[in-house]
Amino acid sequence: MAIWTMIFRKMAKNRWLQLNLWFGLTICVALFSSMPLYSHAILQRTLFKELQQLQKDQNIYPGSLRASTSVSGTRTFDENKSLIAKADRYMNGAPQRLGLDAQSYIITRATQSFKVLPEDASEREKKEMSVTGSIRTVSDIEKRVRIIDGRLPDPNRNDGIYEALVTQKYIIDLKRDLDHVFVYTKKDTGEQLRIMPVGIVESKQDNAYDQFNVESYNSSFYIPYKKFNQDFIENESLLKISVLAWQYSLNYEQMNIDHIDTYLSQYKAMNNYFNMRLGIASVDMPAKNPIATYTEKKDKLDIMLWSLYSPVMFLLAFYLYMAANLIIERQKTEISVLRSRGASRLQIMFVFLTESLLLGALALAVGPFIGVYFTKILGASSGFLEFVQRSSLDVVLNSSSYKIAAAAVAGSIILILIPAFLATRASIVGHKQQMARGSKMSFWHKTGIDVILLGVAIYMLYGFNKRMDDLKALALDPNAIQVEPLLFFMPALFCLGTGLLVLRVYPWLIKLVFWIGRRWWTPALYSTLLQISRSSSQYLTIKVFLIMTVAMGLFSANAARTINGNMEDKIQYTTGSDIQLSVHWDNDKPPPPMPGAPAMVNADDNGAAQAPKVVTYTEPSFITMTELAGVETAARVFRKDDANFSVNGQNGGTTLYGIDTLDFGKVAWMRGGLLDYPINSYLNLIASNPKAVLISRSLADKYQVKPGDPISAKWAGLDSANFTVYGIIDYWPGWNPLPQTGNEEDPNVRLPNLIVGHLSYIQNHLALEPYEVWIKLKEGATSALIYDDLVKKEIPVEKLVDANQLLIRSKNDPFRLAINGVMTLGFVISMMISFFGFLLFWVLTLSGRTLQFGILRAMGISFMQIIGMLLSEQLLTSAAAILFGVLIGNAVSSQFVPLFQLSFNATDQVPPFEIVRQLSDYVQLYSVVGIMLTIGLAVLGIRVSRMKITQALKLGEE
Repeated sequence: MAIWTMIFRKMAKNRWLQLNLWFGLTICVALFSSMPLYSHAILQRTLFKELQQLQKDQNIYPGSLRASTSVSGTRTFDENKSLIAKADRYMNGAPQRLGLDAQSYIITRATQSFKVLPEDASEREKKEMSVTGSIRTVSDIEKRVRIIDGRLPDPNRNDGIYEALVTQKYIIDLKRDLDHVFVYTKKDTGEQLRIMPVGIVESKQDNAYDQFNVESYNSSFYIPYKKFNQDFIENESLLKISVLAWQYSLNYEQMNIDHIDTYLSQYKAMNNYFNMRLGIASVDMPAKNPIATYTEKKDKLDIMLWSLYSPVMFLLAFYLYMAANLIIERQKTEISVLRSRGASRLQIMFVFLTESLLLGALALAVGPFIGVYFTKILGASSGFLEFVQRSSLDVVLNSSSYKIAAAAVAGSIILILIPAFLATRASIVGHKQQMARGSKMSFWHKTGIDVILLGVAIYMLYGFNKRMDDLKALALDPNAIQVEPLLFFMPALFCLGTGLLVLRVYPWLIKLVFWIGRRWWTPALYSTLLQISRSSSQYLTIKVFLIMTVAMGLFSANAARTINGNMEDKIQYTTGSDIQLSVHWDNDKPPPPMPGAPAMVNADDNGAAQAPKVVTYTEPSFITMTELAGVETAARVFRKDDANFSVNGQNGGTTLYGIDTLDFGKVAWMRGGLLDYPINSYLNLIASNPKAVLISRSLADKYQVKPGDPISAKWAGLDSANFTVYGIIDYWPGWNPLPQTGNEEDPNVRLPNLIVGHLSYIQNHLALEPYEVWIKLKEGATSALIYDDLVKKEIPVEKLVDANQLLIRSKNDPFRLAINGVMTLGFVISMMISFFGFLLFWVLTLSGRTLQFGILRAMGISFMQIIGMLLSEQLLTSAAAILFGVLIGNAVSSQFVPLFQLSFNATDQVPPFEIVRQLSDYVQLYSVVGIMLTIGLAVLGIRVSRMKITQALKLGEE
């Protein structure tokens, strides 16, 4: 009991130190527990968004599950009856096996097709009519169709006539009105089956999930479900069952990524069940393709999260070690006294282990809930230190979070106990000797870890640069935004190694400054320089901590800005403007041939092949496009990808652009620095001459073309039109200058060519063909305004590319969300622990130097001089470390951020990859650091003012 009393008294005495340690442990637990929470929540949201997008893009309900099968005619009726009953029971349990609620369930059954004739058909009709049909049933058909004319069938009619529903098209094909009887006659026996249409129906879709379409089966007589089962399933009839189908609309919002294996295994099991059981079968689940990739996505995201978190984890580990080391340093005298009085190392370690376990238990109780809050912050992150009002992530604490949190606590406790274990080796005499040798070299520098870490980071950087060169040369696709985990770990090694190397040299620099001005320094500055040069190892921890925080903060900011900026630039450049729109043009183009039919060849009377027919188009009103709601400016942009050119006696293929220079300059997006001059300068250059064109540098270099040279262009079936080259360009909105394969610097690789001319000249001298409409939206206008107006004005849209929607979809990519969220969170946490670590270090340092300040005051040093001494000490330690951090952060950004090109497809990364630095990130970083130093100095000043320095001079103090 005495040892427990000692533990609690000891913790109460050092409550502020223990509170700092508990804070670090709690943040550590929160950070680790947020990893599985975030991975699960973001993948869950992404799955839901992808399923929603599937419904939007393809008009398919994502929760649909459909199994259909033919029924083999080789089996007996009783065999088929038994198999159908088993299939019904199997499909009835499908929602339960998948763990999803059924929103609707449709069973469709149909007989074999047969020739049908009106009962009152004339002899001529009997010979000429060739209408076929089948008897079909749909469960709860009265809820799924709308009666246009007539009534619903009577299921209880027993006079041998089947009352049925038909579509409007089918009743026209039957050439009779409702309530006329139609007859099917079996040839071999002469038996007849009589059907009477009593109602005309159309599909009724009152909700998104009930997707039964009666028009899909036009040649059908729909009879009541119960009647069909009784006469064709339970009992043998003139007609055999041909097709069976079961269709569920399941609640896809209940789909959980934890059960993806269940969904996929059930889909496979359903395929296996129906495979040739009754006949030829197919199972369709639209959600299968999106969910099939999620296991791979989860693995990649988990690896990426670990790599993203690693720098922050390193800083947290550093903070915990620093805090524990400072606490142990303060208690070394007490530990050495206990050792000298007979306490064993095991007993002392038990005391520290108990303290750590208590703090760890408290951190484990609070940390996971803070981790939930961290996860919600990550979900709201739209960019680095940017947050949006996005729907909150669905975050639920689970066992994985607590397992990882417990492992984090265990690791942290081991880290905390290391300084305690080392401290138990020293006796009271050894401790006093160690205090007298405060200027010894640190373990980091003694073992050369700085050189080792820097060497490893540089070697890995060389390897990645080599890989990037190979990637460019072969134009390989590294799979969209797949980020290499080591890209985040290497900079941390580089920052630590460089920081330690700088701090190895820095004390010698201080000694040099001290030696140069030793005759002129004021007493306060003299004491400061002497203190820092002789006790460099004392300040090493806080300086390394500040260097790592600032350097990794800058790297995180620049890396996130670069990835976001290049992805957004790529989308905007490829689209060319806010919206790219193509509408239908009326034309005299012949219809496409039937599938499998031989291709038609255009030939003259003698059989000789002729040039392909030139299609004549009718241009729709362009003014209508400019008057759409939300449109600020619209421009006509003609693109012909398969055009040809002739220049200097040589021919080649090219992409031909036709534009209106004034309108194009208002709508086009172009990143600065891609062209030798602003894009509007090029547009002004060619505006004065209708024949003027701009050509790509690839065309100019290969065919030795220069401004002023004539060039002609055309496409199939046309005569050439003559142009004059006015300028040479490297890039153009919407045009990719990179080759599909190979390195663009290889002379043997074929590069794309481009010619940009006037639309009116091309239309007058070549042909009038469909062009795109590029639209720039008004300030604050949304895409929905244009979409609604297009529907309202019934404009036949054939293609629409919306840059804003593509940007939104890009920002919702789980890997991009992870980069933005984790880097933002890591930066904020780094700043927090840096602030607390800064305060902890300097408060404890001041407490240990009370005697020194008392002696200085006794020597006549004023209080303000002591404050000045502290300020200069701060500038030469903390401020210097922050300056080193900024320099190292910029260096690591310049060397490592370009490696993120590995995350982009080398063949379509246009505009070219560039490092993005934003002034606001530097301002935020400097503001946080400045506030931290100011508050720290204020706290230190207050602590010094409250010190009872005169008591430090009592005899026996030291």
